[in-house]
Amino acid sequence: MKEIHTLQGLKGFADTLPQQDILMPVLFVGHGSPMNGIEDTEFSRNWAAMASAIPVPAAVLVVSAHWFTKGTYITAMDFPPTIHDFGGFPRALYDVQYPAPGNPVLAKETAAMIHSAQVHLDHEWGLDHGTWTVVRHMYPQANIPVLQLSIDYTKDPRYHYALAREIFSLRKKGVLIIGSGNMVHNLRMVAWDKLSEPEYGYDWALQMNQQFKELIVAGDHDQLINYHLLGKEAMLAIPTPEHYLPLIYTLGLKDKGDELSFFNDKAVGGSLTMTSLRIG
Repeated sequence: MKEIHTLQGLKGFADTLPQQDILMPVLFVGHGSPMNGIEDTEFSRNWAAMASAIPVPAAVLVVSAHWFTKGTYITAMDFPPTIHDFGGFPRALYDVQYPAPGNPVLAKETAAMIHSAQVHLDHEWGLDHGTWTVVRHMYPQANIPVLQLSIDYTKDPRYHYALAREIFSLRKKGVLIIGSGNMVHNLRMVAWDKLSEPEYGYDWALQMNQQFKELIVAGDHDQLINYHLLGKEAMLAIPTPEHYLPLIYTLGLKDKGDELSFFNDKAVGGSLTMTSLRIG
C-alpha cells in the first residue's frame, strides 16, 4: 500500500543527515543494457572508477528512467527489493540481488523539500535496473542507503528541472544524486548487428550527442529543456522522454561554479549513447 504524506504532515521530524562542509557531486549516467550490471565492460569499470574519485556518499538517490509514474514517488522502505524489469536476458542477470538498505527518514525529509508536488512515500517499488546495474559497480558492498525518486510522466521537462532545484540541499548533506538514463536512446532503431562494433553511431545520434554536450558546457539549459525545438534529429534521439529526463534533473542540481566533465562518451548500436556527466 502506498502512503501519501503532505508537506504539513512531515513537519517536525529530525533531519536524518547533518550538513557537510563539501558539496556532493551530481552524476548523469548512461546506463545502457542491463548486461552492464554483471559484465566487466569499459562502462562498468568507469562507474567503479567514478565512485573512487568522489567522496563516499551518506546515501544515494537515483532518478531512473525506469520508474515513470503518474505523480511523484520516493522509495521509503528499510530494504528496497532488487527489481528485474527486463526480459530475454541470461539467467545470471535475474539472479543478481543488490541488498542495499533504504532510508525511510531521508525519504520523508526529501519529500518535505518538494513543494511543487505532493510526494508519495512508496513501499512497493525498489531498485530497478536503471539503479542497481550502475550502483552495484560503484558500491559493491551494498552498505550505502539507496533510494529512488520517480519521474512524473504527466509533467514537462521544465517542471522536472524546477523540482530538482527543490532538492538541491541534499548535495549539502552528502547525498549522491544520480540521473540514470541515456542522452540518445532510440531502441527501435538499434543496429543489433553492430552492437559489437565499437563506437558505432548513426550520423544523427552522433550529431545530437555532440550538440547536447555543447549546450551542457555552455550552460544553455533552456535549449536542453526545450529539446523538441532542436529539430528532427533531436526527435530521433529522444522519441520518448523517459531516458532523457534524468539528465534534466542533474542539470537542475548544478550550482554556479560547478565544474563539468564527461565520461563513457561513446555510441552503442547506432542509436544509443552512453555519454555520462559529472557535475561538481
